[in-house]
Amino acid sequence: MSADYTQQQTPADQERSKNLSLKRTQPPTQVPGYEAQRLLGAGAYGEVWVGLNTTTGRQVAIKFYAHRKGVDWSLLAREVEKLVFLSADRYVVQLLDVGWNAEPPYFIMEYIENGSLDDFLRTHGPLSVPEAVELFEEIATGLSHAHGRGVLHCDLKPANILLDTDHKPRLADFGQSRLSSEQKPALGTLFYMAPEQADLEAVPDVRWDVYALGAILFCLVVGHPPHRHPDAVGQIETGQTLADRLARYRKLINTSPLPPAHRRVRGMDRALADLIDRCLAPDPRDRFDNVQEVLDALQARRRARARLPLMVLGFLLPMVLMFVMAIFGSRAYDRALEQTETLARQRALENNRFAAELAAERATGELADYFEVARDEAARSELREALAPVLTSQRLADLSMHSASDPQATAARQRFVDDSIRQTLNRWLETRMQTYRALADKDRRAPQFASIFLTDPRGTQIAAAHDEEVQSQSIGRNFAHRSYFHGGVDEMEPFDTVPTSPQHIERTFLSGVFKSSTTKQYKIAISTPLYREVDGVKLFDGVLTITLNLGDFEFSRLSSPSLDRFAVLVDGRAGEEEGTILQHPLFDQLLTTRKSLPEEFHTLRVPSEVCQGADAPAYFDPLGKHTLGKDFDRQWIAAAAKVRSPSSSAGGAPSGLVVLVQEDYGAVIEPVRQMGSGLLRLGLMATLVVVAVSGGLWGLVVYLFREKRTRIKRRSPMASMPTPQQELPTLVAGARPRNIGDEKTIDS
Repeated sequence: MSADYTQQQTPADQERSKNLSLKRTQPPTQVPGYEAQRLLGAGAYGEVWVGLNTTTGRQVAIKFYAHRKGVDWSLLAREVEKLVFLSADRYVVQLLDVGWNAEPPYFIMEYIENGSLDDFLRTHGPLSVPEAVELFEEIATGLSHAHGRGVLHCDLKPANILLDTDHKPRLADFGQSRLSSEQKPALGTLFYMAPEQADLEAVPDVRWDVYALGAILFCLVVGHPPHRHPDAVGQIETGQTLADRLARYRKLINTSPLPPAHRRVRGMDRALADLIDRCLAPDPRDRFDNVQEVLDALQARRRARARLPLMVLGFLLPMVLMFVMAIFGSRAYDRALEQTETLARQRALENNRFAAELAAERATGELADYFEVARDEAARSELREALAPVLTSQRLADLSMHSASDPQATAARQRFVDDSIRQTLNRWLETRMQTYRALADKDRRAPQFASIFLTDPRGTQIAAAHDEEVQSQSIGRNFAHRSYFHGGVDEMEPFDTVPTSPQHIERTFLSGVFKSSTTKQYKIAISTPLYREVDGVKLFDGVLTITLNLGDFEFSRLSSPSLDRFAVLVDGRAGEEEGTILQHPLFDQLLTTRKSLPEEFHTLRVPSEVCQGADAPAYFDPLGKHTLGKDFDRQWIAAAAKVRSPSSSAGGAPSGLVVLVQEDYGAVIEPVRQMGSGLLRLGLMATLVVVAVSGGLWGLVVYLFREKRTRIKRRSPMASMPTPQQELPTLVAGARPRNIGDEKTIDS
């Protein structure tokens, strides 16, 4: 038995064989001077035959309109009219003859054997960028010729562009075209049609064709038209009427961002991508005004690409020469660079030391201002007049009869709080608080209080005002154990009963640092004694105290915006709290979004030697160890200075506060590093470097000029298929468009 088996046809081959066997062998009618040779295709309007001019032997395409009912004769008449304007134009498929009176009527046109650009893209896929630009420029040139003769195509798409023997584009299907003077609308093909064109009242505009050009170039490099995807097609198809579908299409194009797919194509450059984007702009005012501007943009892009290597060479060559010269001096310069870095670090340390001393003096001055404010408030006659009745009131005397643990003490305190005499004093304090708050709103340098309150001679708080609307829970409680009352260094144990003659301050006093129970911020208190003179004897009437948020100090607001140099306030008192960070720019950042600071911040400490004034050229911010302070986890140059208490004499005891000025180490030496970054290794001879770099530059120039190009494969004329414009039906207004391959053409 022979080993040569009969080859089995695939289903596609069987279908093709069936279609070939059913093809007609005779045309619908005989055309004088032409011989119909073979059927090329059939559609809704009739048939297309490949014919031969019996005189010249030229192949032509004969379109027989055998189905008269399916033909829009006005559309055909318009196409003939426009083709007459474009006769002898090599960029347009030429109309050779028309048989209006024949039965059936026919057109005789050039036979373009390589089919349409749409067929080519379906077969070969997207083109490379150089191929697409070359083909696109030919299309734009042909369209520019048509516009020059006053013809607007209005339905430009790959299916309406044929490829001749040399694979040059030829414009076809002018059924939707309009003269530039016409006002009648023309609907094109979805996703190639400008959004303003999709309107039954639209007036033809040359920018419609500009949009279509951009869509074609997009399709050439990507493989599909812009904005086309299943969801978009489905959304348009849901429209019930032509006007509804057109409105959906307009909305889709106008609301969608410019498609980005072409920018991801290999070989795409910014100039070409911008050209596509400008052509596809939904607003016609943003597009090129005409096709000639598109061609001018292509020419400008070509010139820029031609100049690019020379520009690169002209830019790099001086840099290279400077680089080569720097190499030979780098050894000596390295030593100078190291010395410069040391000097920069030392200078920064001196500047920070001076800044810390200046900030400490400023803080001392601010404290002195607060001391003066406290004394002024204590000396006010209005305060004396409001205070005297409270000190002699029975409700205040009743408080001393109960211990802190006595259940009746709460009721006694409430009676005292509600006492009208006490409330008069409290309102006066609130008025003073509001006055200072108003001044602070106008001038940030004005005193800013967190609270102001009064205690009687036995340490019981009798009135208080706060910078926020809060209900004080301290009225009627005894605070004789607090340092702001007794003037000691440390807090005492609270008294169980109200003391008769507790120790008290005798002059204006700065208390130790304490933490707010609400925001976890640190505060200090400034207190001053209240005296009245009776028969030449000074009698102690209590203590007036104002509290301050350490973040409200003016010096703490002097940090640079980039936070590469700023001041920090630290607790410098010896003991467990030494080194506690009291105020830091990170606190202000966090309190803009949080109500309080993390508890972990209060466990982080500045080294003791830094608090004592030692310079720290290699300092690391403790807050940088916390996850919220990673921005500060770097090396700093720090210097500290102690804040003096205004209550002490010049050069007297410190207040317990330390100002630490820290500057980013990297920012200090960055100029030095930048100066040294241009120096490279020694040891290479200048001639070898110049030769190597010059060779690299020439290689770069050659690479930039070289463009990898793939020649378009030509198809055999015998394998050509009917072009879409020979099969594409035209729908009248109001009809629902039906699928023709992957495109829909709508006629108005």
